[in-house]
Amino acid sequence: MWQQTTVILRARPRGFHLVTEEILVGLPELASCRVGLLHLWLQHTSASLTINENADAAVRRDFERFFNRLVPQGEGGYEHDYEGPDDLPAHFKASLLGCQLLLPVTAGRLALGTWQGIYLGEHRDQGGARRVLATLQGRGN
Repeated sequence: MWQQTTVILRARPRGFHLVTEEILVGLPELASCRVGLLHLWLQHTSASLTINENADAAVRRDFERFFNRLVPQGEGGYEHDYEGPDDLPAHFKASLLGCQLLLPVTAGRLALGTWQGIYLGEHRDQGGARRVLATLQGRGN
């Protein structure tokens, strides 16, 4: 079984957002996959995907604080500023975290750990809707 679809994530403000359920809603075919892999590819250069804590929203707020200290907005000396002061820092953050995930699928579900969820790192003040190309490969029921 091979399935590829684009999941559109709703627009969010800058920060880290738990998007596991939004991804799953966009992939009803996942339920018919007995064993496989789901590859998620974020089609943007100013946002990221990562896996982390799914229960405590404070973790996502702390992620945002950490990455804002690591890559502060308003640093001088950079050339790429055509789209505003948040643009180049967003590219740096996206490169540090990455734009893809490879997730195991077991019995029609993502085989995430109990406390794991999929984060969208939105690194622009207002990045707009984000596209995730989801490729499912595996063996059906």
